[in-house]
Amino acid sequence: MTRSVRSGLEVLLADGSTLLAGKRIGLVTNPTGVDGRLRSAVDLLRSNGRMQLVALFAPEHGIRGEAQAGAPIADTVDQHSGLPVHSLYGATRKPTPAALAELDAIVFDIQDVGARFATYISTLALVLEAAADVGTLAVVLDRPNPLNGVDVEGGSLAEGFASFVGMYAAPIRHGLTMGELARLFAVERGLPRPTIVAMEGWKRELWFDETGLPWVQPSPNLPTLDAVTLYPGTCLVEGTSVSEGRGTTRPFELVGAPWIDPFALAEDLGARRIPGVRFRPVYFTPTFSKHAGVSCGGVQVHVVDRLALRPVALGLHLLVALRSQDPRSFSWRQNSDGRYVIDLLYGTDRLRRSMEEGLSASDLAAASAAEIADFERRRADVLLYR
Repeated sequence: MTRSVRSGLEVLLADGSTLLAGKRIGLVTNPTGVDGRLRSAVDLLRSNGRMQLVALFAPEHGIRGEAQAGAPIADTVDQHSGLPVHSLYGATRKPTPAALAELDAIVFDIQDVGARFATYISTLALVLEAAADVGTLAVVLDRPNPLNGVDVEGGSLAEGFASFVGMYAAPIRHGLTMGELARLFAVERGLPRPTIVAMEGWKRELWFDETGLPWVQPSPNLPTLDAVTLYPGTCLVEGTSVSEGRGTTRPFELVGAPWIDPFALAEDLGARRIPGVRFRPVYFTPTFSKHAGVSCGGVQVHVVDRLALRPVALGLHLLVALRSQDPRSFSWRQNSDGRYVIDLLYGTDRLRRSMEEGLSASDLAAASAAEIADFERRRADVLLYR
């Protein structure tokens, strides 16, 4: 494919890096921070003579992306660059004043996945807060929303349900880039507006594979664009006793559990005529996470028309269908503090309570319409691309 988009990283470097000239900088990144030739932002900024890269900051999964979901990241030294690495997913999730004291600017360059419960968004928000606290320049090198910037779907975050998988009142599928999210956070939280190095050539209707940029998996369990496309919906399964496919080669495409009849589940889901997907009955055995080492019946969700697909609505249908298979074996997971995981993912307890009352998936999806309309009004002034 002909290259049509340049990332914020590439724009910064092509501009001669004047924005950061003479500055000591810290970099928040992971393996997705690459240019069109797959060269790491760590290497590119470290070798750039106009600035001095002095520290790295690690989000969930680490600077090099080797850590599994939820695994704490320790402060360390990056073996390749020799730079100190400050963890943002361990004892603290917000850059400390001490870590920022030696910096003139903190730069953020991570490819988002387009869903509110991806923790990179929460890391971004805390980086902006920390920079504002001490007066450090915050710079975001923008990258595409991989699911396009037009479609918005799913309910917003209700008061009392904030967590690291949802810190901000936005729909599950928000349709914003990291740069636009940073602008929205700053405006609505009264923070200094961050400096955004915008992409060149990106249009809101573009999906990631239409940009010409190289695909680097944004987390160990999101290896493909199909997985990311389904993630705003199939991640809701994470809040239940059913496997969302972690520990397989198709996480977030496979869902199932030991008590599920895959053929009955596929028939139920097929009868729902959910746009954009088909369901194939499967057996799979996770190597880790839920039901590790145990054969599970379930389905593989195949994306056949991503423009027609509404992944959050798909997720609601999946939950209703999975629960109907065996209501006694289906359960809602709780954190150690007693909070229901599904409430944190969905942003409210409305989904869990409504399912227990027997509401249909279609009714649940329709309940979010007013929240989506409100968010689209709120985001209008921060959009960088048309």
